[in-house]
Amino acid sequence: MKQRTPVVVNILIIIGLLIVFYYLFVQSYAFLGSPYFWGTVVIGGILAYIHSAIGDLIENNKFKKLSSEEKAAYLAEKKVPFLKRMYDAAFKKQSAAEEKDILIDHGFDGIMELDNQLPKWWVGLFYFGTAFCIVYICAFSFTDFAHPLSEYEKEYKEQLAAIDKYNKEQPPVTIETAKYSADNIAEGKELFKTNCASCHREDGGGGIGPNLTDNFWINQPEKTLFKNVFHMDWNGSPNNPTMRPFGKNGEVSGGEIEKIAAYVYHINQEQAPVTQAQGGAAPQGTEAHWEKE
Repeated sequence: MKQRTPVVVNILIIIGLLIVFYYLFVQSYAFLGSPYFWGTVVIGGILAYIHSAIGDLIENNKFKKLSSEEKAAYLAEKKVPFLKRMYDAAFKKQSAAEEKDILIDHGFDGIMELDNQLPKWWVGLFYFGTAFCIVYICAFSFTDFAHPLSEYEKEYKEQLAAIDKYNKEQPPVTIETAKYSADNIAEGKELFKTNCASCHREDGGGGIGPNLTDNFWINQPEKTLFKNVFHMDWNGSPNNPTMRPFGKNGEVSGGEIEKIAAYVYHINQEQAPVTQAQGGAAPQGTEAHWEKE
């Protein structure tokens, strides 16, 4: 007769499996404070005790049918601690007598082999892996667990919330706080294409609007070029309603205007102007004498 697993070990295994399965669906350990989880643990423990009691009845019935030698051997084996029995079953080699009982003779080829059972740790891992795969597939198919689209949507919303929080906590960029930075040129170029290129061309050479790469400006309310661009983008032009107040209208933020102004400053001060021969607009306004940033 084989020795049975102690009920305490079965309960620990049940608790471990419940923790794994709950975590798969909840994705946090918050369930450890839930009465539903502990209720499931209690029910699992009760079922384990019932299973153990039924096993005791069957074991007692079988024990009565054993011979005196078999009873003595069974009782002696039962005194061996559970963990030692598990270790011996997994790693200890069979004795010569045990090997004789499990020898298989092919007969036709004369090869002798041992009909060993698989180690219990291997069988346990196999059954656990099979059960885990079934639960995982069900969770993936019928819940949002490990679903790439759901995870993407969740992370996307979290990022938008983080951006909104950052924008609310950060003071808005104004003409007083805006500063030129070469790091803003690349982003400013993309923003310029979206908001300004329809009138000023992508290279700033002008078309419907004036050429932003030369040194002639219709409006010069500020002393520096960078601040002047910021002022015009925020307030619009008093001389031309087509150049509307993008900032005041809420079409672009102060931070975005700061980047656009950085790009315009770059193409005006750090690059050669777009000439009429290159398709640029003719100079408009008066020559500017900007102060240095």
